Amino acid sequence: MTRALTTSDVRTSSIPAAAPTPARGGRLDAGLLIALASAAAFGTSGPFSKALLDSGWSPGAIVLLRVSGAALLLLGPALRAVRGRWSLVRSQARPIVVFGLAAVAGCQVAYVNAIGYLSVGVALLLEYLAVVLVALWAWFRTGLAPSLLTWAGMAAAVAGLVLVLDVAGTAAPAPVGVAWGLLAAVGLTVYFVTAADHGGLPPVALAAFGMVTGAVALGVLGLAGLLPMTFSTALVSVGGLALPAWSAVLELVVVAAALAYLLGTVAARRLGSKVASFVGLTEVLFTVLFAWLLLGQLPAPIQLAGGVLIIIGVLAVRR
Repeated sequence: MTRALTTSDVRTSSIPAAAPTPARGGRLDAGLLIALASAAAFGTSGPFSKALLDSGWSPGAIVLLRVSGAALLLLGPALRAVRGRWSLVRSQARPIVVFGLAAVAGCQVAYVNAIGYLSVGVALLLEYLAVVLVALWAWFRTGLAPSLLTWAGMAAAVAGLVLVLDVAGTAAPAPVGVAWGLLAAVGLTVYFVTAADHGGLPPVALAAFGMVTGAVALGVLGLAGLLPMTFSTALVSVGGLALPAWSAVLELVVVAAALAYLLGTVAARRLGSKVASFVGLTEVLFTVLFAWLLLGQLPAPIQLAGGVLIIIGVLAVRR
């Protein structure tokens, strides 16, 4: 995996600014596929995190093990990817720290806390307000207002989210849960922006070093008693099956963290923060799919309509 990433980085640096349109299109298509895979991996986090919460785990304990385990998996490939380029790592120390604290530790703790008060769907809706924040941040940074097509794509995607989550049919969300969901949106915004503005740092290095930073921060907060750390050996219920707690933790570490963040950083680098954030909206669709596969819940027609709107929004921004 490391060798492939390194080769990709070399190819990227050698492509001239005026590359032919077909090359750019092929690169964008690959980026879309990677972003979709990342969204699918992220989409598995809700059911397994919720299962651990219901069995007595605290949000801090869930996120600490998820981030620490993923950091260990990615650290080796990351060290090989930056071998002989430590000056590059030092020059990107600030983005790495921001990524680790806000996009990894902060975003995950906020999201897991949110699903403790809200349904997974409503928490995701709040978190993906990051799509709007990313577009506004790009506007602020560049001074260039989004095009009408971008605004239309954003409106279609957000409207699709509302339909997919069937917000109109739920009870009024708890204010504390809404607050946690909005904090998760800020963290997700940092994730997309920082992953896209990489300064030449290999994707695996940004993901791994960011997770190490996040894990250290979570550990310090836990030792200081500022972040409750409650673990449990009770069985967890996922899809009607009683599973050992370690299996849920393993899924969160390997799939929902290591794989998801690695693919996400690669996708954001290929697509840019704005397009990557819109494609990330498909995480909601994958969450609905996993709910169907694990819980036997078929998507309602209104959710399917929302999925179509999300896809239209993604294609509009890509265009």
